[in-house]
Parts: sequence; C-alpha cells; structure tokens
Amino acid sequence: MSRVVVAVDGSEAARLALEWAADEAERRGAPLKVVHADRWEPYAFGDDIDVVTGAGEAARELVAEEARRALARCPQLEVSTEAMGEETVTALLREGAAADLLVLGSRGRGGFEGMLLGSVSLRVVGRADFPVVVVRGDGIAPPRGRVVLGVGAHYPPGRAADFALDQAIRRKAVLDVVYAWQPDLDLSGLSVVMDSGTAQERAQVLLAAVTAPLEQDATGIRVRPCPVPGAPAPALLHAAADADLVVLGSRRRHGQLGPVTHAMLHHSPCPVAIVPVT
Repeated sequence: MSRVVVAVDGSEAARLALEWAADEAERRGAPLKVVHADRWEPYAFGDDIDVVTGAGEAARELVAEEARRALARCPQLEVSTEAMGEETVTALLREGAAADLLVLGSRGRGGFEGMLLGSVSLRVVGRADFPVVVVRGDGIAPPRGRVVLGVGAHYPPGRAADFALDQAIRRKAVLDVVYAWQPDLDLSGLSVVMDSGTAQERAQVLLAAVTAPLEQDATGIRVRPCPVPGAPAPALLHAAADADLVVLGSRRRHGQLGPVTHAMLHHSPCPVAIVPVT
C-alpha cells in the first residue's frame, strides 16, 4: 500500500515535518506512518539493560504522541507508528523506499540527540532513490497557490517534473518552472562582451521543452515558464519566498548533492522536495 512516512525526534522541526506530512497524506488519501530510528542496542549503552529498555519505551511513547498529534490535525487519517532501535539513516532509507514519500525536518534537537540533524537529512537525501521532502520554515504557512519546479540545462527534470505537476494539481496551485540563465561571455577580443540575447533565447527554448508536456497533462492549473536572469540558487530562493513547495531534480553522485540543492536545503523559506532523476 502506498503511504507517506515522516521521521520524528521530538524537536520542533520534526513536528513541523509531521504537520506537513499529515496534510500531504490527507491530500493523497494515503496512510501516514510515523517513525523514529535511533540505536538503543546493548552495545550503545554498555551492559545496562534498564537503560536500553527505557530508551525503547521512550521512543515508542514519542511516536505514539506524534501519531496523536497527526490525528488531531487530520482526524480521518490512517496513522501507524514504528520505533526502531537501529542506525537512523539506514532505517529511514528502508522506510522511504517502501513508501511514496519520506518527510524530514530540517534539523534535530531535544531529547533524542542526533536524530534529524542536518547531516542526517543530507545523508538521507544524498542516498535516497525516492522523493524526500525536507520541511523548512518557521511554521506551516497558509496555502499560497504556487509550486516551483527548478530546472537546469544539463539534464531533463523527468520524475521531478512529474512530482511537481502532481503537487500542483493536488493543491490546485500554479506551477512555475524556473530556469536561471546568465549572459554568454565573449573573451576572444580585447574586452569582455556579454551576449544576453542568445542566452535568453536558449532559456526560452529549454523552458518550452519542459513546460509543453506538463501543460498537456495539467488538469485545471496553469504552468508558467519563468526564465530568470542570474545564478540558480538566488533565483530559486527568491522564487521560494511565496511558494508552497520547491521541487528539484537531483542526480546522485556517490551521495554528494550539488551546490544548488545544498543552498535550498539550508536556506529555503519553504519545504523542498528532492526527487532523483536517475
């Protein structure tokens, strides 16, 4: 069965992720699974079995509490829980692979040290071959009616475009397809010559190729090509200022994410979906 999985650790960031995930599961008509993963095996605490048992009980209480929170927000939601005494990244990758979507907070703090810290979220995103949403911002904002898809020149958006279109349709939102372009530089003469016209034309051609199939599949929503002069990260951060979600395609390179993805995961004012394209 398809489902949305959200990881929790008792931090405020994880609770925002839980709220976002509950809303998303409700939009999809899918069940929500609330999970916590952290090592509490004997070797992590020495031979103190009481400590191990207490850690497991605390984890189960945590996911039960967060499940109640999700049901208070979305009463008709089907919610399940699981507390896992194992390495966090490994557990989250397994859970995400069995779901439609994995939702994470942008950072972790509080009673479960190490869960959902930035490094953990980055490692999960870098290794995932399924969509991951990292919930950023200070709270779940009211719907703004915009989903942003960031595209680059070097590879087609593929699954990321499909994910963004699906999100826009479910939200009845506009889908803005953003491509940042910069003028060509001619260094052959005695001075540097910038050619904005040619670069802008290429941007328009690229956006037309991306938006045309999306427009064909769009149901009752607008798909807008948005060529933006400038560097990609600033352009996307600006576009994210009044968006419900930013969607980026990611080509995995040994678990390393590109600079634009890093910038959005660290600084975006709204949630960011990372969708592997290869």
